[in-house]
Amino acid sequence: MIDKAIKKLVTYGLDTGLISEDDRYYAVNQILDVLWMDEYEEPQDEPGDIDLEKVLAELLDYAFETGIIPENSITYRDLFDTKLMNCLMPRPSEVETRFWGLYNHQSPEAATEYYYKLSQDSDYIRRYRIKKDMRWVTASKYGDLDITINLSKPEKDPKAIAAAKLAKQSGYPKCQLCMENEGYAGRTDHPARNNHRIIRLEINHSQWGFQYSPYVYYNEHCIVFNGKHTPMKIERDTFVKLFDFVKQFPHYFLGSNADLPIVGGSILSHDHFQGGNYDFAMAKAKEEELFCIKGFEHVTAGIVKWPMTVLRTRGRNPEDLIELGTKVLEAWRAYTDESLFVFANTEGQPHNTITPIARKRGDEYELDLVLRNNITTEEYPYGVYHPHEELHHIKKENIGLIEVMGLAVLPSRLKAELNLISEYLIEGKDIRSNEEIEKHADWVDSFRAGYQSFTKDNVDEILEKEVGLVFERVLEDAGVFKYDEAGRAGFKRFLTSMGFESVSQ
Repeated sequence: MIDKAIKKLVTYGLDTGLISEDDRYYAVNQILDVLWMDEYEEPQDEPGDIDLEKVLAELLDYAFETGIIPENSITYRDLFDTKLMNCLMPRPSEVETRFWGLYNHQSPEAATEYYYKLSQDSDYIRRYRIKKDMRWVTASKYGDLDITINLSKPEKDPKAIAAAKLAKQSGYPKCQLCMENEGYAGRTDHPARNNHRIIRLEINHSQWGFQYSPYVYYNEHCIVFNGKHTPMKIERDTFVKLFDFVKQFPHYFLGSNADLPIVGGSILSHDHFQGGNYDFAMAKAKEEELFCIKGFEHVTAGIVKWPMTVLRTRGRNPEDLIELGTKVLEAWRAYTDESLFVFANTEGQPHNTITPIARKRGDEYELDLVLRNNITTEEYPYGVYHPHEELHHIKKENIGLIEVMGLAVLPSRLKAELNLISEYLIEGKDIRSNEEIEKHADWVDSFRAGYQSFTKDNVDEILEKEVGLVFERVLEDAGVFKYDEAGRAGFKRFLTSMGFESVSQ
């Protein structure tokens, strides 16, 4: 009965605090409007425990059966259920007032705790999908690596893809990171954001937005984005912006993808950062050698024990780290080491850039500077410092900020493929005989002999470990100065060329 589902949704809003008792009839009437209904009889029974996913599914089924949504596909269902959730949502100004009230009268942690809960209760972050993501930790020689297989981001329905291709192209919003997304109803080629709320911040004397990622790859995974649609660029102001945020939210780290293709993020057209309340493996990694440099006597710098090329700078004054970071960036942009196939540019195309990450530890601030290079060759058309082709069966996509720090975000196809591989290993079948998983055959051959047997009890643990070790190799491929004797010597040559001097630990 549709009236029962409506009552359950309104009760969910009351239970989570999205609405108050005074909002009850207003919420009911908003839902009726969205469902094209003009009558409602309040059920007498109290709903008890409410499963939001099931309640929304019932309402979505009704919407399809009555012709409100044209197709019973995930694309159209996602467009519609955000309209339903928006019936329970406070206005953006109310959210901001509550956020900054908690920030000013309690703490930054209290403010983000409220906002993170709101982002989940509103179904902007779909908890029931996030739970489906596969997650595990693999021990490596660089520390514990986080591995995820992303199942929460829905794949496009073929009909929706076709509809999006035929639809009139829109320039509004310009991209998925623009402020104009707040409250936007969406379309087949752009996600609905009716239930989306943004916190406005001042960063580097301009307006920025703060929100959470709807796909939360780690705890409190947030996005901080420019209020204007402007391209990403790594420069001195980048470091200023990172620390402007960290000073306001010292319990969060904040980092930037690089600003060049291949080594950059998926959205280079809109200046943005990613952060959150999480310690990645790279952040936990120790410095293996410390350096000093004239003019920055209050800063310590160190080469981090990590497969990618990381210089960690640390000091009490963020301004010192900003100035030193700028000095390193400018030097790296122009640096070439032909002996290690590091070229600043070829045929006028720049290759060197930096992935920076800022955080606060106790009384000190840190700025990690990860050196990146996006050169390609005939042998490595996807990038010399990119996962090499023998690893593409597991990870082919760009190595962005999240992967750099030690968290693998792997494609959803792997769940089914690993299940098949498990079956074939247990039964001793030839993996090359199945075209869906034959691309994994060389990889399986490389570790098969290392295990006495594959059983239902051990095969999943074995595959998780081996996938994690592939990610370790992915990070090694992406490192510009390799984690070996020649690579460490090359990294030190670069630092020495800038005036850094090694000091005993």
